[in-house]
Amino acid sequence: MFETLEMAPADPILGLTAAFKQDTNPDRINLGVGVYKDGDGNTPVFNSVQRAEARILDRQTTKDYLLISGAPEYAAVVQALLFGPEHEIVTGQRAATVHAPGGTGGLRVAGDFVHKLYPEAKIWLSDPTWANHPNIYAHAGVAVETYPYFEMETNDLDFDAMRDALKNVPEGDVVLLHGCCHNPTGIDPTPEQWEEIADVAGARGWIPLVDFAYHGLGDGLEQDRRGLMAFCRSCAELMVSSSFSKNFGLYNERVGALTVVASTPEAANALMSQVLICIRANYSNPPAHGAAIVTEVLNDSGLRPQWEDEVAQMRNRINRMRALFVDTLERKGVRRDFSFIARQRGMFSFSGLTGRQVDALREEYAIYMVGSGRINVAGITEANIDYLCESIAAVLRRS
Repeated sequence: MFETLEMAPADPILGLTAAFKQDTNPDRINLGVGVYKDGDGNTPVFNSVQRAEARILDRQTTKDYLLISGAPEYAAVVQALLFGPEHEIVTGQRAATVHAPGGTGGLRVAGDFVHKLYPEAKIWLSDPTWANHPNIYAHAGVAVETYPYFEMETNDLDFDAMRDALKNVPEGDVVLLHGCCHNPTGIDPTPEQWEEIADVAGARGWIPLVDFAYHGLGDGLEQDRRGLMAFCRSCAELMVSSSFSKNFGLYNERVGALTVVASTPEAANALMSQVLICIRANYSNPPAHGAAIVTEVLNDSGLRPQWEDEVAQMRNRINRMRALFVDTLERKGVRRDFSFIARQRGMFSFSGLTGRQVDALREEYAIYMVGSGRINVAGITEANIDYLCESIAAVLRRS
């Protein structure tokens, strides 16, 4: 039976990394996959994570299964980080949190839940969005629609078109929104725009699903919650998919969560029971180690400030690379206006480079980026910035 199978296409993002690793050019640069790099081009282990991990290993006595939902103490720190420990959603017990294998796992559990209980509902994605979002929901059996987001001519949010489209989303459908650091554009709504979007959600009755993969990498841990807080004000029901790959550097631990918010504690408990059925038929119960690290750090009065400082260092380096990238392109003689890159937030940016220009950068200069022109700004360093900008300048001169 298997002899008739054809090779499946490589993942458009992870496939770039495979090609990058095989490239022998000593100047090669990987700006494709969404992994943070420090100034030396390495993906570091947080000091706070190392200290927490040592404590956990020292006192560990078992490798027994977790509950289907994961560890209750992990759910508690996730909710406190999302909403604040004194928020009415937390104190009123209107939220239920399950530990999922990465943010991707949380998104998939949400899709399975929607498909199982509301098979007619659709999930609406921004245009553009993370390349894996459509795949996740196609495999979950959920129909997908899109709403406008990016205005290519201005390299900015097309807010009027976005708001008008969301006003027409049917009641009961689900709208996925990037909580901060929109992937791939790096463009987020302003606080005032978040309030308008939340008002639309409350009036129309669609369910927000907030993909919160980059909490803390935009403007700060508190500031990055502005969109989520707006939905908490206007909507009695919502879902949040969390990831700790980026803001804890726990990429290979696959640490995430799905939090569902209902109007009453009873409804939240019913929601949880249905979500657990979806999980049991999928991965059954989650991995323990990464979640234990997150719990240890967020609950410890010494480790938490250290972690917050490490997140701030990441955020500041990314923003510094944005400004340096724009300045260096101009210094290399590029006349196109790239100043919008400095205004964006998070790890990613739509560079405005065409598919042909992206191909030329990869084939001639061993600079790897996604075909859409999306770049991982965190892959830029002081050591590679000159070569990167000289290469872009050369390609642009020929275009």
